[in-house]
Amino acid sequence: MQKVPHLGYVNIDKTQIGGKTPAMVSLLVHALLGVVCLVVIVKTNPAIFARFQTGSQISALEVFYYVVGLASIALGYYFNYHFVQEYATASSNPIWGPGSWQQFIALGYDNPAASSASQDYTIMSLLIFPVWAIVDGRRRGIKHAWLYIAFILFFSSASAWAFYLATIERQRRHKITDIEAPSRV
Repeated sequence: MQKVPHLGYVNIDKTQIGGKTPAMVSLLVHALLGVVCLVVIVKTNPAIFARFQTGSQISALEVFYYVVGLASIALGYYFNYHFVQEYATASSNPIWGPGSWQQFIALGYDNPAASSASQDYTIMSLLIFPVWAIVDGRRRGIKHAWLYIAFILFFSSASAWAFYLATIERQRRHKITDIEAPSRV
């Protein structure tokens, strides 16, 4: 703890180094929250994420979805890191001002080409995918399917789609295995 003389209180913020919060803290928090969402999804859907008794534990299609999802996270964090490095200041916060979400979104509409891509991404990420994931997840019996929406905020839109599609592929494979299992007895 350090005494901040001009404010008259004790600062217990452990994210500060030399009185300043490192710019990458918000990116690390986002990554951690994304991992927490993934853990909750896996833990609350044990039947979907259970090991297969026979055959491959993961299909080629699941591998494809996971690789694409992980690549989108890596690329997104690469560009987000460079955005924060270029725009954030010592007094930045993650909500508004330099290096913030507000500035990030505004820069996505910086020119007509970027605006075209950003509006498409916004409609897909904030309207179509959330409604589809919630409705489809309920129909399929996927618990907490709405957590895939958090992937859009914490990881990337592409990872939300990829991980959700990998989940329904895994669920489909379990159903096939369950149907075939009695005929083998």
